[in-house]
Amino acid sequence: MPLTILSDSNVKELLNNITAGDVELFQVSLQQALHEYSTGIREDGSVSNVQPERTVVENGKGNTTLFMPSTSSSGIGVKVVTLATPRDDASDSASDDSDNIAPAPVNIVTTPQGALTLMEPDGRPMGFVNAEELTAFRTALVSSLLLTRRSKVKTLTVFGVGRQAHWHVRLALLLHGNTIKHVHFINRSFSDRANLTMKAFLQFDPAVKEREGWANTAFGMLTPGYGEYHRLIKEQLRVADVIFCTTPSTEPLFDPQILTSTEGRKRGRLIVAVGSYKKHMIELPPEILKQAVHISSGHHFHKHAEEGQVVVVDTLACVTQTGELTQANIKEKQTVEIGELVMLSRMDPNLHAEDSPTLAGSPPESSEMSLESLNIGDAAPGSSLARAFRESTSSPPDTAGNRSGSKSPHRKSSSLWNHRRSGSFTSLTKKKKQTEKEDEMSRWLSRGNVIYKSVGLGLMDLVVGKDLVKLAREKGVGIEVKDF
Repeated sequence: MPLTILSDSNVKELLNNITAGDVELFQVSLQQALHEYSTGIREDGSVSNVQPERTVVENGKGNTTLFMPSTSSSGIGVKVVTLATPRDDASDSASDDSDNIAPAPVNIVTTPQGALTLMEPDGRPMGFVNAEELTAFRTALVSSLLLTRRSKVKTLTVFGVGRQAHWHVRLALLLHGNTIKHVHFINRSFSDRANLTMKAFLQFDPAVKEREGWANTAFGMLTPGYGEYHRLIKEQLRVADVIFCTTPSTEPLFDPQILTSTEGRKRGRLIVAVGSYKKHMIELPPEILKQAVHISSGHHFHKHAEEGQVVVVDTLACVTQTGELTQANIKEKQTVEIGELVMLSRMDPNLHAEDSPTLAGSPPESSEMSLESLNIGDAAPGSSLARAFRESTSSPPDTAGNRSGSKSPHRKSSSLWNHRRSGSFTSLTKKKKQTEKEDEMSRWLSRGNVIYKSVGLGLMDLVVGKDLVKLAREKGVGIEVKDF
């Protein structure tokens, strides 16, 4: 069997020329793997209890090496990366934005250096990939699974200017370029890296920008040194439809009142936090997360966007490994893994394609929302939308109260839909009609306030790495060792 070797320049060549069709295929693979991980629909697949634990090794020179094995129904992978800064936990956000907004430890981040080894399910080697650019891309690709569900994406506000920031914005433009009008970068200073990030988008191939629909998108950079910084950061956060946080900050990036006040709660937003990866690092103010999981006991007197009473995570490890969730005292029962949501219909069936859609028979975006108005049926008073969703889509748990083979006590024993993907991201074959509660979850994901926290999984590297090798073989990129 041939072995494909991809250098960092090979990876960048492939990713810099990636198309919307390529991204769609990558997303399908990730959906399936993350769904297997969270629900255990295939005991020989990506389920959490068969994922090997990562190993962390620190040396006396300040380097930390992560050994990240993974397995799925399609193969086996091991990523080994080294970061030139000590780490006290085993998380892997692969943040590389050294120009973070709030203070961070000295020399906090360098781009992870290492490689990913890929094997077929029977152990035959099939790929060896430089992990530097891949790590940032795969993190943004997982975030895009939530981004594609958003019904309105006009304004992006981005904290940080490194590769994570670059790929989150790049994929947003690739997927929503025809609707995005403004991209606001916020950084500690207008550094060389900030300059390069701005140039990457401003000097992007005009033909590609025109084809993808963002030729007239405006880009800006805001730093604390600007006299109107406090006014502008408030403005840029409140007008944002999507907020990307990609810095290893040790302090919250903004005043929570900007988004927790009555005015700040009117707009539904997707907030993605991927930069902080230790307990002492924090990007989002705890107040933001506490508000997100708050369960209302009655009607609200002010209009605000829909809340899901839950934080979306890539893995339950976020509960114990990240500053945001630990400082906000978020419990496992207040989280839902992204793999539990990815097989929901991508958009509420009543949504239109316009930039500012209105659900038929439902209030406008800024209307009053509470659990009572969500009509989630027989959910117990004080229960969250996510809990009601799980209870409506799962069969009774086993006698121990857990899903067979699950590490998570709140996961149930059946999957949302026991079917195989057809290969189309927008259609599900033989899918049962969504329940009312599932429709409410789809609506929340499309228009409500959604917070997503990620620390990264080796499984993501495995799935994206295999698809990248497949793409490289199709395009003749890299080195192929025959009969390896």
